[in-house]
Amino acid sequence: MIVGRLRYSLIAFVICIAFSATAWAQPAPLTGFDAYAENAMKEWEVPGMAVAVVKDDKIVFARGYGVKKLGEPAPVDERTIFAIGSSSKAFTAAAIAILVDEGKLKWDDPVSLYLPEFELYDPYASRELRIRDLLSHRSGLERGDMLWYGTTLSREEILSRVRHLKPTWSLRSQFGYQNLMYLAAGEVVHKVSGMSWDDFLKKRIFDPIGMSASSTSIKSFKPGDNVSTPHGKMGEKVEPIKWRDIDNIGPAGSINSNVIDVAQWVRLQLGKGTVDGKKILSPASANEMHMPQTIIRLEGAYPILYPKAHFFNYGLGWFLSDFKGRKLVEHGGAIDGMRAEVAMVPEEKLGIVILTNMNGSVISMPLVYRIIDAYLGEPQTDYSANLLKAYRPLLDQAQAAEKRAESERVTGTKPSHPLENYVGTYQNELYGDVTIGMENGQLKIIYGPFTSLLDHWHYDTFRATFVTSGISKTPATFGLNAQGKVDTLSLGLAGMSGYPFKKVPPKTGTTAQAPSN
Repeated sequence: MIVGRLRYSLIAFVICIAFSATAWAQPAPLTGFDAYAENAMKEWEVPGMAVAVVKDDKIVFARGYGVKKLGEPAPVDERTIFAIGSSSKAFTAAAIAILVDEGKLKWDDPVSLYLPEFELYDPYASRELRIRDLLSHRSGLERGDMLWYGTTLSREEILSRVRHLKPTWSLRSQFGYQNLMYLAAGEVVHKVSGMSWDDFLKKRIFDPIGMSASSTSIKSFKPGDNVSTPHGKMGEKVEPIKWRDIDNIGPAGSINSNVIDVAQWVRLQLGKGTVDGKKILSPASANEMHMPQTIIRLEGAYPILYPKAHFFNYGLGWFLSDFKGRKLVEHGGAIDGMRAEVAMVPEEKLGIVILTNMNGSVISMPLVYRIIDAYLGEPQTDYSANLLKAYRPLLDQAQAAEKRAESERVTGTKPSHPLENYVGTYQNELYGDVTIGMENGQLKIIYGPFTSLLDHWHYDTFRATFVTSGISKTPATFGLNAQGKVDTLSLGLAGMSGYPFKKVPPKTGTTAQAPSN
């Protein structure tokens, strides 16, 4: 009986493999792509990847490469789930577009009309902020990502604290990537539709177009699901890491999906709002999403990632540029241990989805260009090698900054106070609480899920080693008040240096202490 079952399973397995190979045979334009993709994965140290191609309203290619988790044999296939990160933003823009089509709001309505309690630091910006501004990264605010990243704050609490986030530029003056504004857009969807952003996407987008495997939360994962594992580079070694729950910033990036499902989304976009005869968006709204809204300067790392671009803009949930005379509509996504790319060349009715399980890798862009060239009949270019060569100086700059910090360290110094005097709770109206405790005679910092012992650096500056999708060496500098007492704490996490934490006086009759774990 057992032998019979094994024989039946083996036959079924062979049939399944044969069917998969037939169903997703490599199209003629992509001859040699498998070998190129596998080599690029080695170069970029990517454990697993899935790719899908849409051409002329059909999925013509869908395939997995590598493994779901290093150290385990389970392969990635076209149904393997990955996080798509900020590629989720276009879904939020589409949700707004659906409500625009229904006449329930307008692109240029004031945000305060729907979220009267939502305020920015600048009263003028609060009054003038429009729905369109939420979706086009021109609020003038710095990112403030540590407000949500790794915290347990609810969506409502995060938005209530945005009023304390100081502007870096004036409203609409320039592009400034902003996850928090997409969260606000998701809350507009909630207020106008009466459904949560999550339920709205499922009912109005996922279900109608056949994205049956997609979700907006890792809480939907069940044991045995075909789910990839995130990976990050710890020092010199790539290792599996945990999935991060980012439900609290969901509308900016919490969708999980596979390349088959996202290919349906690409068909919808290329079909100007209609797929398989189902109209989800009006052509006008679909076009509006692909219309330039905010100019982005082609400087910094952008010319490296977009080597053929002459212009660069942001639409509504999409980056817009040109590639060899064609309009390129695309958006990447990155969250702990995952990297995604969704790209389209509307003139060619061509769409590409690339999902990977490696933190920070930009392998997706050279593969997108390789596929576009293949369908344009262009000579093959080794975009992966070119990007890797151009990208290395950026990595060298990061290493140089670390060496520079080391050279600026003043040796032979010591803290101005006994370590016990630094212990306590430090508060910030934007970022909440940081706790400093003691463990085995050493200071310990606790900020949300981030915990580390503090190594003395120099004077009243210590350094934390936070482990997330990689290893982050973070300075923690204590400040003294006019009486010479420990009064403030500044953290060197992204965007937090301008927001010092104020030490909370201990309650009368107690000694300031903090938990050691």
